[in-house]
Amino acid sequence: MIDAYEDPGTPDTRGGWSYLWWLVACQPGRSLAGALLGSVWLTLMAGTPYLMARAVDDGLVPGRMGVLAGWTAAIFVLGAVNAWISIMRHRTMTRVRMDAYFRTVKVLMGQTVRLGAELSRRSDAGEVVTIGVGDVHTIAQALTVVGPGVGAVVVYGVVAGLLLTISPLLAGVVLLGVPVVALVAGPLARRLQGRETEYRERQGVLTARIGDLAGGLRVLNGLGGKGLFADAFRRDSQHLRAQGYRVGAVASWVQALGMGLPTVFLAVVTWIAARMAARGDITVGQLVSVYGYVAVLVGPVAFFLDMGYQLSRGVVAARRVVRLLRHEPRPDEGTRRPPAGPAVLHDPESGVRLRPGRLTALVSAGATETGAVVDRLGRYTHSDVTWGDVRLDTVPLPEVRARILVADNDADLFAGPLIDVITGSVNAPRRDAGNGATSHDGAAPADASHAAPSAARLAQALHTAAAEDIVRALPHGLDSDLTAQARNLSGGQRQRIRLVRALLTDPEVLLAVEPTSALDAHTEALVAERLRTARAGRTTLLTTTSPLLLAQADEVVFLVDGKVAATGTHEGLLDSAPGYRALVARDTEDEEFAR
Repeated sequence: MIDAYEDPGTPDTRGGWSYLWWLVACQPGRSLAGALLGSVWLTLMAGTPYLMARAVDDGLVPGRMGVLAGWTAAIFVLGAVNAWISIMRHRTMTRVRMDAYFRTVKVLMGQTVRLGAELSRRSDAGEVVTIGVGDVHTIAQALTVVGPGVGAVVVYGVVAGLLLTISPLLAGVVLLGVPVVALVAGPLARRLQGRETEYRERQGVLTARIGDLAGGLRVLNGLGGKGLFADAFRRDSQHLRAQGYRVGAVASWVQALGMGLPTVFLAVVTWIAARMAARGDITVGQLVSVYGYVAVLVGPVAFFLDMGYQLSRGVVAARRVVRLLRHEPRPDEGTRRPPAGPAVLHDPESGVRLRPGRLTALVSAGATETGAVVDRLGRYTHSDVTWGDVRLDTVPLPEVRARILVADNDADLFAGPLIDVITGSVNAPRRDAGNGATSHDGAAPADASHAAPSAARLAQALHTAAAEDIVRALPHGLDSDLTAQARNLSGGQRQRIRLVRALLTDPEVLLAVEPTSALDAHTEALVAERLRTARAGRTTLLTTTSPLLLAQADEVVFLVDGKVAATGTHEGLLDSAPGYRALVARDTEDEEFAR
């Protein structure tokens, strides 16, 4: 089975069938062993009716008790050996499925990391979750065809050959009967594939909506829109349920035919064999063996139909995986050297000019405008931004990520000990999207060593973000476990943890999006004062409308309709820019009221 640190290989993304075959080809030895064990297991099951026929014809004769005992012992030994083979087959097939499962997970994880910031533009969260939760498991289950599926084909030929020695008529019925069963079930399998595809698409959309509702529930509740969105979600979920019933209806027919048709097939062959025995064309022992052979075939025929069912679902799931794997990140064509030292970041589209070594605040009436500027300065969208005397998009992306960090206000917080959450991305300046060791857009960090921060650095970062009280309040301090997205912390605590994490990277350029929007006035004042001290001599941009942060800025840039309308100090703009004063005065009044 694939090791946790092993390269999963390059997947075949030409289509769903190609991807499934790639999963089989990645483990040829195990796949061959599964096919061999499955074939031997089912073939030895067909050996039991043969031995039973010999026991009836040769042993049920007066005075031949020893012959009967010998054939009985042979049946027992054959059953014991086949039980052991069945155990080994099951173990092997479990490893085949697990390898496919974890190999697909690793491929998908690698692709999401490689896409980075492009992922949200190419696929919604619901589709990614649906693939990770459901489709990966479905693909693994489809590989059952490697063992029992191949074995079913082999035993089908073996039984047909054995029946041929008894009666060409019976062999012909068996050889023709199974294809008829497949022809009956085939259209249903194709219909199931279409219904399953539609169901998966709807499920992905609804899963994304669940995430959106969970993330914005507090805001929706405050705006009085919770009921409206709940009704919309209820209607969508009812549509998905109806689609699920349609999928289930087709699946139930496929599974019913998988059990019912082989039974009818068994009855027909047994009736023909019984008529032949009554006429004396075959012996009683041969009649028993015919019944046993066909009873053995019930399993393989059911495997055929189940194989079609599992493959139909597996191909649908594999196509969704392939669709995600086909996405490509924006190509990095940077070849020029970056500035040797701190340099001006200039965004011609907005007119924002970020001077090195200064604390700059970016203010706008709309968060979308400031966010767009930050994305351009951080090279997360195509732009004409310059860094010193070179265009930012001509510098290799890893070098940009090594020196410029975009710290999002809603950056992900993974589950785990607090110390791992805040130190996992140290020495890898990049968009602060998680605590992994790879950049948000797939660019490898410049320093792969990721040395743990010293106690002094960690204490300084916690102090700057006013986060010492968070550590003290947790039961095990820095070793306390956080849930996914740190939901066991308040919004303000999560924001301070994100700030700690960004400060620990100590980037040359820090672009922080609304770093204190969820903090109370007292804590925000502490963070504003300490942040200025901690980032002294380093280039820092804060998007904010908070007077507490604005008062600490060396320069405030005021945007109107995405363009620079005024620059200066906070006090100077309050006097000279009426639009700025109208925007931040409300915050000032709230601050005075709070006092």
